[in-house]
Amino acid sequence: MQLGENFYVAYAAVFDHKLRSFLTMLGIIFGVASVIAMLSIGEGAKRQAIAKYQDLGVNNIIIRDKKYTDEELEEIRARFSQGLSMADANAIMEVVPMIENVAPQAEREVEVQFEDRSGKATLIGITPSFTSILNYSAGNGIFINEDHYARSLKVCVLGASIAGELFPFDDPVGKDIKIEDQWLEVVGVMNTKSLFTETVGELASRDLNTDIYVAMTTFNKRFVKENLLESEVKQITVKISNPAKLIEIAGIIKQLLNRHHFNNEDFSIIIPYELLKQEEKERRIYNILLGSIAAISLLVGGIGIMNIMLASVLERTREIGIRRAIGAKRKDILNQFLTEAVVISITGGIIGVALGLLISLFITLITDITTSITLYSVVIAFFFSVLVGINFGYFPAKKASQLIPIEAIRYE
Repeated sequence: MQLGENFYVAYAAVFDHKLRSFLTMLGIIFGVASVIAMLSIGEGAKRQAIAKYQDLGVNNIIIRDKKYTDEELEEIRARFSQGLSMADANAIMEVVPMIENVAPQAEREVEVQFEDRSGKATLIGITPSFTSILNYSAGNGIFINEDHYARSLKVCVLGASIAGELFPFDDPVGKDIKIEDQWLEVVGVMNTKSLFTETVGELASRDLNTDIYVAMTTFNKRFVKENLLESEVKQITVKISNPAKLIEIAGIIKQLLNRHHFNNEDFSIIIPYELLKQEEKERRIYNILLGSIAAISLLVGGIGIMNIMLASVLERTREIGIRRAIGAKRKDILNQFLTEAVVISITGGIIGVALGLLISLFITLITDITTSITLYSVVIAFFFSVLVGINFGYFPAKKASQLIPIEAIRYE
């Protein structure tokens, strides 16, 4: 029997028993859909992680000022450490090898107002080197530049969330907002940034979308420190020229700052690249676990195919005997029943792929989980559905091919 005829006969057998065939396919359908949905969730999480750490800069080292109570700060200042400062940033740039640039930033929690709307935000004072290290640019308008810094201009750039709070229906660019007791013109609005989680240490719970950026010179002139014990800067971002030396350079920076801070270690060193690798490893384990759980459905579907094909062999024993009697070879019978198993798995696989795509899109629409459908996840799920059909359909097909013609014809 030719391959085309095998498929014709197989599809005819499937459509002759629609309900039974559909119930047999369910295991394959849900197995394929589960694999695609799980892999799309994993891929979405991976892309979010990459985007998050790209915001930090994977070639960067971040030094954060630690948070302390007033009593703890007094104790540390009594031990001669003044916290992170511009002097630290300058020393890193001058002393540490393989440094491309250094970007200090000051921070302050502020109240922001526009007309009758208000919100809380983090005011970030930056230097011109900030944009060259972190590649920040405004999605609407412009970002803080050299001219703003040199002239201490009263301008600011809003994060996406705070812009939405203050200007739910209007374009913020060109409008004046009140930050504490200062009026600043909005010159740009940032695109939405990724949120940080507990895996990022001192950056835990940092929502970049509520940041407001101003030039460091403007920050120092217009916004006086509420607590004189606070550090001059809250973060120093260091960009290095050789990513392979991140760990070594971080060690050198730590030694340098320990000397400057009289071994108080009132700072944390964060290496985004190392955190990214750690998170990727965890995500890989997570994806394997989810994929394995989803694959169980495919195995259950395969067992269903084998059971139905065994029942089909019993039902069609006389048909097999007659075909063998008029000249069909064992190979023809084997191919026919194997083709039927593959047809069931292929059809179930196609429906499962469609269902998996719909589930992935549905998850993105109704939850905060971002999914990302990739071609390889679809191919893997469909390939395994066909493989399951072949493997679990082979035993019933072989049993059918081994029937003795005379006994098969007599079978009632």
